[in-house]
Amino acid sequence: VQLQASGGGLVQAGGSLRLSCAASGRTSSTYAMGWFRQAPGKEREFVAVITWNGGTTYYADSVKGRFTISRDNAKSTVYLQMNSLKPEDTAVYYCAADPRSSMVIAGKNAYWGQGTQVTVSS
Repeated sequence: VQLQASGGGLVQAGGSLRLSCAASGRTSSTYAMGWFRQAPGKEREFVAVITWNGGTTYYADSVKGRFTISRDNAKSTVYLQMNSLKPEDTAVYYCAADPRSSMVIAGKNAYWGQGTQVTVSS
């Protein structure tokens, strides 16, 4: 499975961005997919995960109520809608995939995409 993330950019605090992650590979639609982020000088942290059929989602407390993860299996793409952005959301965002959502939450997923930079100015 190969993952290609896009949609990052510069936005003012309170603004919104939508990240996309396109997956390739014949089994990608059966995988849980998620997002992580890594700010400068910090460890990579879990953001959100969605199960293969979109039936279950799970978020880090820091983004709950502001971010929404969704997927379109027909397009093999997962999205992260980010609203009410804060300067502390500034990070490189990575998409992740694994057959099991628990592995994504633990950061032990099998596949990683390249990062996309999100910068939130105050």
